[in-house]
Amino acid sequence: QLQLVESGGGLVQSGGSLRLSCAASGSSLDRYAVAWFRQAPGKEREGVSCLSRNGGSTRYADSVKGRFTISRDNTKNTVYLQMNSLKPEDTAVYYCAASPSLSRLCRIWQEYDSWGQGTQVTVSS
Repeated sequence: QLQLVESGGGLVQSGGSLRLSCAASGSSLDRYAVAWFRQAPGKEREGVSCLSRNGGSTRYADSVKGRFTISRDNTKNTVYLQMNSLKPEDTAVYYCAASPSLSRLCRIWQEYDSWGQGTQVTVSS
């Protein structure tokens, strides 16, 4: 059974940067498509970015394009989300997720069924 644990969240000023990490255990992460979601106060959970299991494709929500970068290190069995130029509207709980069924098309958010516990990101004005 795949387990995911996020870390790296915190409080940062507008314009700052954070790098989130998602450590996987119980299974090899290279068998999964991976994604980052977030849920802001009073809003629905939304997909932020994903990385396909095969094909090397990435996708980003329009709101974070050019600012966030998703990557994985299969040697460390870890997924990362580098977040630059942070804005107050980026404030949310961020979750990593994984799907064994997605291959090249990773932006099918409903297919993600393994989740971490979330890490809080707060961006102040």
